[in-house]
Amino acid sequence: MEKLKHAIQDDYDDSYSWCYGCGRLNEDGLHLRTGWDEDNEGNTITIYEPRKEHKAIPGFIYGGLLASLIDCHGTGSASIFLHRKNGYEPGDGKDAPRFVTASLKVNFLRPTPEGVPLKAIGVVEEIHPKKFRVTTEVYADGKVVVTGVVTAVVMPDTFIEDNK
Repeated sequence: MEKLKHAIQDDYDDSYSWCYGCGRLNEDGLHLRTGWDEDNEGNTITIYEPRKEHKAIPGFIYGGLLASLIDCHGTGSASIFLHRKNGYEPGDGKDAPRFVTASLKVNFLRPTPEGVPLKAIGVVEEIHPKKFRVTTEVYADGKVVVTGVVTAVVMPDTFIEDNK
């Protein structure tokens, strides 16, 4: 699977790029990256290859990793959607809006095999100018293994810590 050249997380301000799932500045994190799905206009995509420590039992991936993938894909998808609505695209040199999760629902449909890349595909629905719902399907070997819904809200200014 092809990796994204530029993801919305690349445009997050450094002061809030520390998330374990999608923060580019978190050395120990997953470094999940979300962009537009070139094969499905208007959908978002995150591709991730689980590491050996993400195993639940031999041959299968830990469900918490899958929930994290849906969570960060959801907030990243809301961000890229609002960024475009504001007239920008990833890589335009503008800081992207940052979202936090208001709710997360995950449905595990079948065991997720170890050793294959995961592909999360999201559909974004605006439900308020600062609140978005993202429905995500996660694929492994071409099969949907997990689905989820994230309600993401624009991160309040009070969440930003001045690291300077």
